[in-house]
Amino acid sequence: MPTKPTKILETFPNPEPRREYTISFTCPEFTCLCPKSGQPDFATISIRYVPGRTCVELKSLKLYLQRFRNRGIYYEAVTNQLLDDFVAASRPVRCKVVSVWTPRGGITTTVTCDYERPK
Repeated sequence: MPTKPTKILETFPNPEPRREYTISFTCPEFTCLCPKSGQPDFATISIRYVPGRTCVELKSLKLYLQRFRNRGIYYEAVTNQLLDDFVAASRPVRCKVVSVWTPRGGITTTVTCDYERPK
């Protein structure tokens, strides 16, 4: 597995596909760039999901998140992209991505995106 940032989220077979259970990740060191100023933005990213047939491998998640470090992107766009990419890679039953951003100009921002697989 590579050790540089990547666009790929790797998965492995769900070890207990007969049971619904929840997996939660917290990534307290997420960074990207403000598309207006070029200044760094910092967030805690939380991903909570009920796996389908596959689970997301942690090292690939870490390397995937690192790819945003030098990218100019709005909070709302990055949170939605994280959800879309996570769902595309792992096909979960349900997933929620929450980004909590360090205050900028005295304003704290939290963005929440939800997904539920159609029945």
